[in-house]
Amino acid sequence: MKRNLLVAIALMLIFSIAAIAGTISGKVSGVAGESVVYVDAIQGKTFPAPTQHPVVDQKGLLFQPHITVVQVGTTVDFLNSDKVAHNVFWTNVGGNKKLGHNLGTWPQGEKRSFKFDTPGAVPLLCNVHPEMSGYVVVVPTPYFAESDKSGNYKIENVPDGSYTVTAWHEGAKNQSKPVNVSGAAKADFTLSK
Repeated sequence: MKRNLLVAIALMLIFSIAAIAGTISGKVSGVAGESVVYVDAIQGKTFPAPTQHPVVDQKGLLFQPHITVVQVGTTVDFLNSDKVAHNVFWTNVGGNKKLGHNLGTWPQGEKRSFKFDTPGAVPLLCNVHPEMSGYVVVVPTPYFAESDKSGNYKIENVPDGSYTVTAWHEGAKNQSKPVNVSGAAKADFTLSK
Protein backbone atom coordinates (compact mmCIF):
# COMPACT_ATOMS: atom_id res chain seq x y z
CA MET A 1 0.00 0.00 0.00
CA LYS A 2 2.81 2.44 0.90
CA ARG A 3 4.59 1.65 -2.34
CA ASN A 4 1.48 2.41 -4.43
CA LEU A 5 0.99 5.66 -2.55
CA LEU A 6 4.63 6.69 -3.21
CA VAL A 7 4.31 5.85 -6.90
CA ALA A 8 1.10 7.90 -7.12
CA ILE A 9 2.74 10.88 -5.41
CA ALA A 10 5.77 10.63 -7.69
CA LEU A 11 3.58 10.56 -10.79
CA MET A 12 1.58 13.57 -9.59
CA LEU A 13 4.81 15.51 -9.04
CA ILE A 14 6.10 14.63 -12.51
CA PHE A 15 2.83 15.67 -14.15
CA SER A 16 2.59 18.89 -12.14
CA ILE A 17 6.16 19.86 -13.12
CA ALA A 18 5.40 19.09 -16.77
CA ALA A 19 2.23 21.16 -16.58
CA ILE A 20 4.11 24.35 -15.69
CA ALA A 21 6.52 24.06 -18.62
CA GLY A 22 5.47 24.63 -22.19
CA THR A 23 6.72 24.77 -25.75
CA ILE A 24 7.08 27.68 -28.14
CA SER A 25 7.10 26.66 -31.78
CA GLY A 26 6.65 28.28 -35.14
CA LYS A 27 8.30 29.16 -38.40
CA VAL A 28 10.76 31.82 -39.52
CA SER A 29 10.19 32.90 -43.11
CA GLY A 30 11.48 35.59 -45.46
CA VAL A 31 15.05 34.26 -45.25
CA ALA A 32 16.83 31.10 -46.39
CA GLY A 33 18.60 28.71 -44.03
CA GLU A 34 18.81 28.43 -40.28
CA SER A 35 17.66 31.12 -37.85
CA VAL A 36 17.99 31.45 -34.08
CA VAL A 37 14.87 32.00 -31.95
CA TYR A 38 15.14 32.73 -28.23
CA VAL A 39 13.26 33.95 -25.19
CA ASP A 40 14.69 37.37 -24.37
CA ALA A 41 15.81 38.45 -20.88
CA ILE A 42 13.27 37.75 -18.14
CA GLN A 43 13.10 40.62 -15.64
CA GLY A 44 14.25 39.59 -12.17
CA LYS A 45 15.47 36.18 -13.33
CA THR A 46 19.04 35.03 -13.83
CA PHE A 47 20.29 31.67 -15.04
CA PRO A 48 23.49 29.85 -14.11
CA ALA A 49 26.04 29.69 -16.91
CA PRO A 50 26.43 26.27 -18.53
CA THR A 51 29.57 24.39 -17.55
CA GLN A 52 29.91 22.63 -20.90
CA HIS A 53 32.14 24.40 -23.45
CA PRO A 54 30.80 24.29 -27.02
CA VAL A 55 33.53 23.99 -29.66
CA VAL A 56 33.82 26.11 -32.77
CA ASP A 57 36.30 24.31 -35.03
CA GLN A 58 38.31 25.88 -37.81
CA LYS A 59 38.29 23.05 -40.31
CA GLY A 60 38.41 23.09 -44.10
CA LEU A 61 38.94 26.87 -43.95
CA LEU A 62 35.48 27.24 -42.36
CA PHE A 63 34.12 27.96 -38.90
CA GLN A 64 32.25 24.78 -38.00
CA PRO A 65 29.49 25.08 -37.09
CA HIS A 66 28.83 28.30 -38.97
CA ILE A 67 26.38 29.42 -36.24
CA THR A 68 26.79 28.50 -32.58
CA VAL A 69 24.12 29.56 -30.06
CA VAL A 70 25.14 29.90 -26.41
CA GLN A 71 23.65 31.28 -23.23
CA VAL A 72 25.25 34.31 -21.58
CA GLY A 73 28.19 33.26 -19.42
CA THR A 74 29.19 30.33 -21.65
CA THR A 75 32.84 29.69 -22.45
CA VAL A 76 33.39 28.71 -26.08
CA ASP A 77 36.49 26.76 -27.14
CA PHE A 78 37.92 27.74 -30.55
CA LEU A 79 39.90 24.85 -32.07
CA ASN A 80 42.16 24.83 -35.12
CA SER A 81 41.93 21.48 -36.94
CA ASP A 82 43.46 22.75 -40.20
CA LYS A 83 47.11 22.29 -41.16
CA VAL A 84 47.47 26.06 -41.48
CA ALA A 85 47.50 28.73 -38.79
CA HIS A 86 44.19 30.47 -38.06
CA ASN A 87 43.12 33.59 -36.22
CA VAL A 88 39.79 34.30 -34.50
CA PHE A 89 38.55 37.82 -33.93
CA TRP A 90 35.31 39.77 -33.83
CA THR A 91 34.69 43.47 -34.29
CA ASN A 92 31.67 43.73 -32.00
CA VAL A 93 29.14 41.90 -29.83
CA GLY A 94 25.56 42.80 -30.68
CA GLY A 95 26.77 45.92 -32.51
CA ASN A 96 28.85 47.20 -29.56
CA LYS A 97 32.31 47.84 -31.06
CA LYS A 98 33.84 48.28 -27.61
CA LEU A 99 33.38 44.52 -27.13
CA GLY A 100 35.47 43.56 -30.16
CA HIS A 101 38.26 41.09 -29.36
CA ASN A 102 41.14 39.24 -31.03
CA LEU A 103 42.14 35.80 -29.70
CA GLY A 104 45.30 35.78 -31.82
CA THR A 105 46.68 33.24 -34.27
CA TRP A 106 47.55 29.63 -33.47
CA PRO A 107 48.58 26.41 -35.23
CA GLN A 108 46.79 23.11 -35.84
CA GLY A 109 45.69 21.17 -32.77
CA GLU A 110 45.60 24.12 -30.40
CA LYS A 111 42.56 25.88 -29.00
CA ARG A 112 41.75 29.16 -27.32
CA SER A 113 38.75 29.83 -25.10
CA PHE A 114 36.59 32.87 -24.47
CA LYS A 115 33.72 33.51 -22.04
CA PHE A 116 30.81 35.43 -23.58
CA ASP A 117 29.15 37.62 -20.92
CA THR A 118 27.14 39.98 -23.15
CA PRO A 119 24.14 38.99 -25.26
CA GLY A 120 24.19 39.64 -29.00
CA ALA A 121 25.44 38.28 -32.30
CA VAL A 122 29.23 37.91 -32.51
CA PRO A 123 30.54 37.93 -36.12
CA LEU A 124 33.58 35.62 -36.23
CA LEU A 125 36.39 36.39 -38.66
CA CYS A 126 39.94 35.19 -39.41
CA ASN A 127 42.76 37.66 -40.20
CA VAL A 128 44.68 34.93 -42.05
CA HIS A 129 41.73 33.88 -44.26
CA PRO A 130 39.37 36.83 -44.88
CA GLU A 131 36.85 34.57 -46.65
CA MET A 132 36.12 32.76 -43.36
CA SER A 133 33.13 33.87 -41.33
CA GLY A 134 30.79 32.51 -38.69
CA TYR A 135 28.68 33.58 -35.72
CA VAL A 136 28.34 32.98 -32.03
CA VAL A 137 24.86 34.13 -31.01
CA VAL A 138 24.83 34.86 -27.27
CA VAL A 139 21.31 34.70 -25.81
CA PRO A 140 20.14 35.81 -22.34
CA THR A 141 18.18 32.68 -21.34
CA PRO A 142 18.50 28.91 -21.70
CA TYR A 143 15.31 28.94 -23.81
CA PHE A 144 16.45 28.97 -27.44
CA ALA A 145 16.44 26.91 -30.62
CA GLU A 146 17.91 26.89 -34.09
CA SER A 147 15.42 26.47 -36.89
CA ASP A 148 15.74 23.77 -39.49
CA LYS A 149 16.49 24.75 -43.10
CA SER A 150 12.76 25.24 -43.70
CA GLY A 151 12.52 27.73 -40.82
CA ASN A 152 10.65 25.52 -38.33
CA TYR A 153 11.74 25.72 -34.69
CA LYS A 154 10.69 24.48 -31.25
CA ILE A 155 11.80 25.79 -27.84
CA GLU A 156 10.93 23.25 -25.13
CA ASN A 157 10.58 23.38 -21.34
CA VAL A 158 9.69 27.07 -21.19
CA PRO A 159 7.95 27.91 -17.88
CA ASP A 160 4.43 29.25 -18.26
CA GLY A 161 4.41 33.04 -18.43
CA SER A 162 4.60 36.06 -20.73
CA TYR A 163 7.83 36.65 -22.63
CA THR A 164 9.41 38.49 -25.52
CA VAL A 165 10.67 36.07 -28.16
CA THR A 166 13.26 37.19 -30.73
CA ALA A 167 14.26 35.73 -34.10
CA TRP A 168 17.77 36.32 -35.48
CA HIS A 169 19.16 35.45 -38.89
CA GLU A 170 22.51 36.26 -40.46
CA GLY A 171 22.16 39.44 -42.50
CA ALA A 172 18.52 40.10 -41.52
CA LYS A 173 16.92 42.47 -39.02
CA ASN A 174 15.92 40.87 -35.71
CA GLN A 175 12.22 40.62 -35.00
CA SER A 176 10.70 40.37 -31.52
CA LYS A 177 7.16 39.68 -30.41
CA PRO A 178 5.29 38.99 -27.15
CA VAL A 179 4.33 35.38 -26.45
CA ASN A 180 2.16 33.95 -23.67
CA VAL A 181 3.16 30.42 -22.73
CA SER A 182 0.55 28.23 -21.11
CA GLY A 183 1.38 24.79 -22.37
CA ALA A 184 1.94 25.21 -26.11
CA ALA A 185 2.46 28.62 -27.73
CA LYS A 186 3.04 29.59 -31.34
CA ALA A 187 5.12 32.45 -32.75
CA ASP A 188 5.85 32.89 -36.46
CA PHE A 189 8.34 35.44 -37.77
CA THR A 190 8.92 37.04 -41.18
CA LEU A 191 12.41 38.50 -41.38
CA SER A 192 13.84 40.87 -43.98
CA LYS A 193 17.25 42.24 -44.83
